[in-house]
Amino acid sequence: MAVIEVMDLTKTYGGHTALDGVSFTVEDGEIFGLLGPNGAGKTTTVECVEGLRRADSGSVRVLGLDPTRQGRELRRQIGVQLQEAHLPDTLRVHEALDLYAAFYPCPRNPGELLAQWGLEEQRDARFGRLSGGQKQRLFMALALVGDPRVVFLDELTTGLDPQTRRVTWELVRRLRDGGVTVVLVSHFMDEVAALCDRAAILDKGRIVSEGTPDELVYGGGGRTALSFRPTQEVDLAALSALPSVTRVEQCLETVTVSGSGSVIDEVTALLARNRILVANLRIHERTLDDAYAALTGRLT
Repeated sequence: MAVIEVMDLTKTYGGHTALDGVSFTVEDGEIFGLLGPNGAGKTTTVECVEGLRRADSGSVRVLGLDPTRQGRELRRQIGVQLQEAHLPDTLRVHEALDLYAAFYPCPRNPGELLAQWGLEEQRDARFGRLSGGQKQRLFMALALVGDPRVVFLDELTTGLDPQTRRVTWELVRRLRDGGVTVVLVSHFMDEVAALCDRAAILDKGRIVSEGTPDELVYGGGGRTALSFRPTQEVDLAALSALPSVTRVEQCLETVTVSGSGSVIDEVTALLARNRILVANLRIHERTLDDAYAALTGRLT
């Protein structure tokens, strides 16, 4: 069952089109990723979905509610971790949780959230004294204090060290396992691949691809690529005709063959039959980075 339905969303700022007909759905109980380079429209999209920003046209429903007309009712059922957020440096951790809990009619127990997110020892610590990872855990706890059904996490791990990022990933998985639907905004391909059940790639205000991480990786071509430099001319048409091959390219002296299944065996067998020796043979498994670069023309 879809808990978020976005249809043909558009938004412009002056002469700049931030969103150009964005449409997607998010199913109950999944982690859905919005992936794309900086300026692709990710944050504008989730702000429209959260009711923090009004779209120029299109429709949004979250838990059956219109974020623009029914924003007060919706905000009681969602949690939001913003891309940029800060608290007063002197505010203590437990004070922040008590303050946010006061905004909801039936909040979760702040003490339980401190325990759940590993903040018990920081209960009396001031916000300005927390590490980056501790601040992120606090913001996640604040996003959950209203016991939301859907939570939005915008650039959750930007600026965190690798170890803290992976700990944070496990916390996000706990949310999903606890029955919370998660919308994760990121420009990190490894993060989306590790966490998301489905994702959409945005570029220049449009969704250019959508699906599971595997579908994003392999939807635009083969899952394996072989590159080599033949010592004599090779028949590119013969390579293209192999059953497992999806694409053959040649750049200068290097030939690259993409495919799936038994592509490695088929290509090497053809080369052996024709007694073609090769140099610099490399085998490359296609990744989400490859799909991302192919779809957006950018690496970050």
